[in-house]
Formats: sequence, structure tokens, C-alpha cells
Amino acid sequence: MEKKKKLSLLPFSPFLHFLLILAAHHSLIDASTNPDAESLLAFKAGSDASNKLSSWNGTADPCVSWYGVSCYQNRVSRLVLEGLDLNGTVQPLTALSGLRVLSLKKNQFSGPIPDLSNLTALKLLFLSYNDFSGDFPMSVLSLVRLYRLDLSHNNLSGQIPANINLLSHILTLRLEENRFTGSISGLNLPNLQDFNVSGNRLTGSIPKSLSGFPETVFGRNSVLCGPPLPPCRTVVSDPSRPDNGVKTPPSPLYGASPTVVSSTPSSKPEVTTAAPGTHRVGGGKMSRLALIAIVVGDLFVLVLVSGLLFCCFWKGFRKPRSGGKGSSRILEGEKIVYSSSPYPPSQGGFERGKMIFFDVSKRFELEDLLRASAEMLGKGGFGTAYKAILEDGNVVAVKRLKEVALCGKREFEQQMELLGRLKHPNIVGLKAFYYARDEKLLVYEYMPNGSLFSLLHGNRGPGRTPLDWTTRMKIAAGAARGVAFIHNACRAPKLSHGNIKSTNVLLDKAGNARVSDFGLSAFSAMVPKSNGYRAPEISDGRKFSQKADVYAFGVLLLELLTGKCPSSPDNTSGGTILDLPRWVQSVVREEWTAEVFDLELMRYKDIEEEMVGMLQIGMACTSLAPDQRPRMGQVVKMIEEIRGGGGDLSPSHDSFDSVSDSPSVSEDAGGVSQ
Repeated sequence: MEKKKKLSLLPFSPFLHFLLILAAHHSLIDASTNPDAESLLAFKAGSDASNKLSSWNGTADPCVSWYGVSCYQNRVSRLVLEGLDLNGTVQPLTALSGLRVLSLKKNQFSGPIPDLSNLTALKLLFLSYNDFSGDFPMSVLSLVRLYRLDLSHNNLSGQIPANINLLSHILTLRLEENRFTGSISGLNLPNLQDFNVSGNRLTGSIPKSLSGFPETVFGRNSVLCGPPLPPCRTVVSDPSRPDNGVKTPPSPLYGASPTVVSSTPSSKPEVTTAAPGTHRVGGGKMSRLALIAIVVGDLFVLVLVSGLLFCCFWKGFRKPRSGGKGSSRILEGEKIVYSSSPYPPSQGGFERGKMIFFDVSKRFELEDLLRASAEMLGKGGFGTAYKAILEDGNVVAVKRLKEVALCGKREFEQQMELLGRLKHPNIVGLKAFYYARDEKLLVYEYMPNGSLFSLLHGNRGPGRTPLDWTTRMKIAAGAARGVAFIHNACRAPKLSHGNIKSTNVLLDKAGNARVSDFGLSAFSAMVPKSNGYRAPEISDGRKFSQKADVYAFGVLLLELLTGKCPSSPDNTSGGTILDLPRWVQSVVREEWTAEVFDLELMRYKDIEEEMVGMLQIGMACTSLAPDQRPRMGQVVKMIEEIRGGGGDLSPSHDSFDSVSDSPSVSEDAGGVSQ
């Protein structure tokens, strides 16, 4: 109750507040009035000959004391009965329309899998290590909410249906150790993370969409081929034979190099008489004069190309030689790593500035930067960032500002002095700056663990390590504290960040969130291109404000929750940029709220209430009216209250909405859940 009272600080909509109450509500009612008790008792009567389910009786509440049963709103939502030697039929369970998790692993069920189309809310289905037979259960294809499907180690046969691609949310597909036949070349499930079809009788080539999985998931299928297995064998035929010179094998093979069938030996090339002065040995040889002409031509082209390359490189790398006072020699001896160097160009009349430091230790000169090796980290709205490794081993990040409506030198230096004084564990510290007429460089601490953007959106697909819920909450809290510090650092003028987005939230060595690129909007009247984060009032020409920062931070929270990039095209609206806050509102208004959340979060347990609470904060921050948005200090307090109320946020807790591989086992400790 205390937690709900604290969350009420947000301007929650009545609908979302109702959802939050429902997430914590579990009705307590006896078996005689529970609508699913009769189906459960019928299942027990037909499958539990050894009375392993002794707690199932008509006098107790199924939602409280029945083994393996969990409920949501007085309906059975989770049924986990593993390794109990149950047999017979599972047909009575198909009446449990509220079921979200069904695990009957390691029992003795046999016969065809019944029609499961009534289980429309099902997310996890584990039927492995039984003796189910018959074809692939086509009714599973109608379960559009399904995330995990494990039918492995059974006696299923027939083909894997091509329209299994309709299961667009599927993360796990385990079909190994059955008797499936046919091809999987049409399989295309973009969100698939856990996949195995080994130990079947599959044929044909492996589709490109599955080639990123290891060999072991395709093993013991004698005629599967293509990456990651050896390539499919190709056959080049001889068109001179009526039968094309080769008999086509019944299916592709692997493990051999391409077979080339030679032409018939009776076909000899026609020999013509060579003209006087030439030397020909058969029709395949050319004259000596033609050979000399080709060699001379090649040499001429080689000399011409070499001359052009020499001229180009000499022009690009020659050093300035003029000795006048207006010329600059500061770039002589520069170590150029590649053409997109972060350092001032070698041009006559270049005005030399000086490095201004805010830290008394580890100072260096501009020449040290010029000699440093540079690696481009990325391009943003205000300039290009580089990683620079100095000769003494010190590593810094250098931002080369764009020439976009920059202010005068005095204004620039005043703003830099203001930003350089800001020190906080959740912001990236400004170490130094360089000002000259043609170049403005900012030197920051280097953050070795990359950006939130790369962690959240990088390498989606096989082999990716998902960003877990605990880390997302830690990043959200740290970034909120950093932005709140910036907002409260000065009484006058009030500072705003101006460009909050996931690429500007970096992670230090300890994994703490550090906000970067703050305060640079003061140098530009240009609206940043990352319009997925832009507050609606910015488009009417107003300056950046703290309320606009709150809006952008709200979009960042929604990005963390949904896994969607706000700057990506929206395929549902003709390729326009996704308006993430409006999309979230439409889904919450029209569908079940859980459809909003990132599929990768479905594996973590007991976090539904925390996710809904964070969703509330994100939606409050992205209110269209700036006055209805909370201040960043309030946002920090609300996030920390959710973190405090959620315990250690460990993904090892169990829940009916868990999407782990085994719903009865803790992911961290391997202990059995109750």
C-alpha cells in the first residue's frame, strides 16, 4: 500500500491506475466457485494414477494450495507439472482459457497434442520429454502471444509448417529429437533467440535467417546443408549429353567440393594454319606480336596510374613551407591516422588557440592531440566524437563541434567555463576545450562501455545478450540523476541539456550511466535531427527548456521499456519516424498493456508492477502540455521509489508471466520454485 501511495504522485490516467491495481490483485475464493477447478479435477482423474497431485481436492482453493497452480484474477494462469509421471490425456486443460504458462515437461503423455487454440493468452508452452506423437500441432499457430515453444524429445513427425512464421513474437523454438521431415528453408522468425532442430530427418538448405546459430542446433540431420554446416554441393552439368552428363541426387549433399563434368574427349579443337611470321601451336595460342603488344600496353597503364596516385598523395601529405608570420607550422610532424581526423586542417592563415583545462592533473597540449591516434566514435547533431589515445597512454574523448551558428569567443568561453565546473557521478565531465576561429574542440572523459543505444539496439538476433531489467532500471535512475543535477546546477541562467537521447547516455567502467553532450544546444539555433525525442513545443521556434528535457527523458524511458528506437521509421505508417509516446498511448488505450513492453523483458520474473510503474512515469514525462510534466527532481524520486519497492530487482524471482526456459527453476540459483 505504501508503494502505491508513493506512485500516486504521478498524474496517472484512471485506466493505467486500474491496471496497476489488477497486477497486484489475487482473488481468494474456494474451488466450488473457481471456474477452472472442474477442468483441473478432470485432468487429474485421467492422468494422475499415482496420486502425485494429492493437494488437488474440491475443498481447497486451487489458487492458494493446489500444487503447480498459479492464478490471476481467479483464473488459472500458470500450470507447471514437471517430472510427476503423469500420463493419459491433456484434453481437459484446453478449457483453461486464461492460461499463460503451461509446462508438462518430463512426464509420460502420449498420443497427438490436442487442439490448443482456446488458450489464446498462452505465452509459454513446454511439452518436452514426453511421448507425444502425430504431426506438428497446427493449433499452436493461432497462439499469437506465444514467446516460448518447446516440443523437443517427443515422437512427433511430419513437416514443420511454413506458416510457423506467423508466430512473430516467438523467442524459443525447440523441436530437437523428434522425427520431423522436409525442409526448413522458409523459416524466418526475426526475434528467435533459442532454436534447435537437431536429431530429426530434415533436408535441404538452412535459411540465411538461421545461419547465425551454431552447428549443434542442426546436427544429426543427415541431409541438411549450408552455413553453419558445410556448404551444399553443387553440380555443373554438360549440355552436350542428352542426360546433362550427370544424374541428379535426390537431395543436396554437403562435405564435397563442386563436381564439374568435363566435355566429351572426342571433341577436339579445330586446328588452323598459322600465317607467315607468327607462331601458333593449336587454335588456343596467340601470336608473339600480340603478346608483346599486350605486355607493353599493361606497362603503359601501370606507369600512368602510378603517376596519378603519386601526384594525389604528394598534394595531400606535403607540409606547408611558407615562412611568413601569418602561416602556421603547428601541424608539422602530425600523425594522421585516417582522413576524417578530429584535428584542425592544415590551411594557411590558421588561427592558433590554446587548450583550456578544468583539471590540474593530466594536462597536455594541442600538439599531443595532433600526435594521438584517433578513432571515430560517432556523429551527432552538434559534431563528431573521437577516441584519442595520447602518447602517454591517457585516453580521452574529443568532440569536434560543427560550425552551426556558433557564438563569439567570449560567449563560448563563458559557457565552457560554466560546463567545466559541473561535476557529478552521472554526467560525463568536461576536461578541457580548445577555441580557434576555424576549430572548436571539447575534451571529455572517455567512457569505455559505450552508449545505451548500442546496448539496447545493437546486435539484435542470435548471439545477442539482452539488456536485463535490473540494468535498465539502474541506467534510468542514473541518467535521471544526471539530468536533474544539470537542471539544478545553476540558479541563473537555468541550464538545460537540449539533446537527451540514448546515444548520449554512456556507461563508465562500473556500468554507471553518465549523461553527455549537455549544454551544447546554447551554440545552435538548429533543432536536433533526433526528432523522435523532440518535445512538440520545440517545433514552433521556442528555445530548448528544462520541460523539453523532461519530455526527451520520458521518450528515453519508453525506449528502455519497449525496446523501440524513437528515431526509426514506423513501418505501420508508411515509413515515417515513429512517434513513440503516441504509439504507447494507443496500445495502452486499445490493447493489453503488456503488449507495449520489449519482448526481451518477458524472460524476467516478478517485474510486471515495476514495468507498469515506469510506464506511468514515461507517459507523464511525455505529456503534450509542458506544465503537466513533472520536474526532473520528481522523476528521480519516483524512479527510486519503484526501485526501492521492487527489492533487488533480481531476475531470479518467479512469476506467472515469466518467459524463462524452465518456469519451475530459478535462473540464477537453479532452485525449484514453489
